[in-house]
Amino acid sequence: MTAQGGDTGGTGDTGARKIDSWVTFRPELKLLDCTIRDGGLMNDHRFEDSFVQRVYETCAAAGIDYMEVGYKADRKIFVDSKAGPWKFCSEDDLRRIVGENASATGGSDGTGIKLSVMADAERTDYHTDILPRDQSVLSCIRVAAYVHQVPTALDMIKDAHDKGYQTTFNLMALSTVQERDLFDVLEVIAASPVDVIYVVDSFGSFYSEQVRDLTGKFVKLARDAGKQVGVHAHNNQQLAYANTIEAMLAGATWLDATIAGMGRGAGNCPTELLLGFLKNPKFHLRPVLECVQDLFVPLSKQLDWGYSIPYMLTGQLNIHPRMAIELRESATPDDYVGFYDSLTEDTD
Repeated sequence: MTAQGGDTGGTGDTGARKIDSWVTFRPELKLLDCTIRDGGLMNDHRFEDSFVQRVYETCAAAGIDYMEVGYKADRKIFVDSKAGPWKFCSEDDLRRIVGENASATGGSDGTGIKLSVMADAERTDYHTDILPRDQSVLSCIRVAAYVHQVPTALDMIKDAHDKGYQTTFNLMALSTVQERDLFDVLEVIAASPVDVIYVVDSFGSFYSEQVRDLTGKFVKLARDAGKQVGVHAHNNQQLAYANTIEAMLAGATWLDATIAGMGRGAGNCPTELLLGFLKNPKFHLRPVLECVQDLFVPLSKQLDWGYSIPYMLTGQLNIHPRMAIELRESATPDDYVGFYDSLTEDTD
């Protein structure tokens, strides 16, 4: 079956792959919007309630499957933090925005959207702050960890699973992990009760060939264990959208995105781009365009996110974007040559 008699293999003498529209209609795909969580890294999670409410309503109207509302950070660790409520996502704060959100427990409140939070290993009092699912409006706990934190992550996954949640595992800084360590990690994670294992491009350093190869390996291992694979891409080299599509074509079924691409530093795959690419009639683009027009265009004049050369450089060099973020917040945000020299002075 192909659209207009097409072929998803090579075309003509170019060897290029042809992607017919039917390929992008895959009803098993899940779209997770993490605007408030990842975007919150740009303003220390200090979104007004009305902003979060509008994003929630937009995601619901657009037919998006999951909305990630923030982090479950430990207030004892961040006791002096001036962060906003979406760094902690207390149940009271969540319910103030979404009410009961019956979708969390299988009911119907007219939205159909499920809610998730991210819990960072060693930064979350998960035993206490993550309530049993039947006491929460949340449906999914996303556990994020670096390689050395995997033992903690495994306990977090089990805790959330036992409490009744869907779970994902997001291995941070994947581009810096040695292959032998990566597959040791994946084997133990696949043996856990986790539902989805994510390919995460933390530094926006991956090219599509790498994403295709990694996703294929993740998918093979995950399917053997009855798991699914997701993708979370950053846009340092303007590849977040392309890499998300590449992962999808390689078998990933959970796709992360943010409205207007808002996220830490260079941002993420834009939700509106994916909605325009995926052919599932349950998705609706217009509500997202309205939200971008009303909220994100004005916000972009206050907060600096999205592609810029400093983020490109950290992506190309496979390093954390924190130095680029500091430059963009400094008195010389466009000192590209000086920044490049500071990053490469030990390698040139």
